[in-house]
Amino acid sequence: VQLQASGGGLVQAGGSLRLSCAASGFTFGTMGWFRQAPGKEREFVAAIRWTGGRTSYSDSVKGRFTISRDNAKNTVYLQMNSLKPEDTAVYYCAADLRDSGSSDRIRYEYWGQGTQVTVSS
Repeated sequence: VQLQASGGGLVQAGGSLRLSCAASGFTFGTMGWFRQAPGKEREFVAAIRWTGGRTSYSDSVKGRFTISRDNAKNTVYLQMNSLKPEDTAVYYCAADLRDSGSSDRIRYEYWGQGTQVTVSS
């Protein structure tokens, strides 16, 4: 199983970015996005289940971020709008092959390498 995250960068507050995570080696499962800011623990951002496509979000990004997946391409996306400086972090995609839809990072067996998102004020 491999996960390759991309799409990070530097953006001004109020701007948008779209992250992508290309997966290989599996087809079914929950895909999640987590982030980790300097000096802080890795936190849940969003997840999308394979079964039914149900999505979930942390309260801090709800209404601003949208997670989606293209099953034909085995790729998951995170559209981030109205970005704030506090969204600055390394963003990681992760896979839970048991498709739990969980926000708990311990449920995710596989992780990508992370992509840096920096939002300037």
